[in-house]
Amino acid sequence: MENKMKLEFVSKSQNEAFARAAVAAFVSQLDPTLEELADIKTAVSEAVTNAVVHGYGHPNGIVTITCELIHNQVKIEIADSGQGIEDIALATQPLYTRSPDSERSGMGFTVMETFMDAMHVTSAPGQGTVVTLTKEIGTIS
Repeated sequence: MENKMKLEFVSKSQNEAFARAAVAAFVSQLDPTLEELADIKTAVSEAVTNAVVHGYGHPNGIVTITCELIHNQVKIEIADSGQGIEDIALATQPLYTRSPDSERSGMGFTVMETFMDAMHVTSAPGQGTVVTLTKEIGTIS
């Protein structure tokens, strides 16, 4: 089974809940457990929040989510065309934040890695970021 959807929305924090719900509805075709669905929604929420807050920092950008179902696996890409990440290895370290004076904990990428089977980040300064998340459904660890 292969199935794919694409969603685009402006980089407003209010759209994070919409993105979570849309991805959850699409993934529900694989009949995930409530735990698997909660994991996916949490990871998507973190990735969208990163795109909105760190990728753009303003409500004028576009966030794109592509979600693909292949057999019992979901592959989700969250992309922005924002400022990008200069040092991905550093940015994905637990507790790292570019804004230590804000309420951000620096745990977004760590949360994504924890709740998904795999996470891959591609980015370049001035060219945006793509976070790819994958999870196999039906293989509770």
